[in-house]
Amino acid sequence: MIKLIAGVNFVAAMVHLLFWGLVAFHFWDGVFGTAPTTALATTFGIGVADLVWSVPLLLIGSIGLMRQHAFGWLCAQMANGLYFYSMTFILVRDGLTGDFKPGSYLFMPFTLFAFWAVWALWSRRHLFFVPSFPRP
Repeated sequence: MIKLIAGVNFVAAMVHLLFWGLVAFHFWDGVFGTAPTTALATTFGIGVADLVWSVPLLLIGSIGLMRQHAFGWLCAQMANGLYFYSMTFILVRDGLTGDFKPGSYLFMPFTLFAFWAVWALWSRRHLFFVPSFPRP
């Protein structure tokens, strides 16, 4: 189960990199040419946040989970939390505008997986942490 979560998180990190690389390639002139639209600027803001926070947490979490390091467990849980936050923002944005973007569909399975992964990692936290003994 831990290996499954590590593998999915690694795939998610690669999908993020590929997706945002394609978005940047396609819309680069629209962002850095003339004044970008609010929607485009918001999309790039999400992309930068994903590259700065989500991708490193997913990668560190994947490696750490495979090695059963507590820091990997923590990073994986933090990445899951970011999925909840990001997808909430994206679904509200798309729902209010009535315009669901491809990224909404692409990342929804990872968000649904994250809901399960939070529970799975929490229920197996004993594999990553040594219980402390009460002090006298």
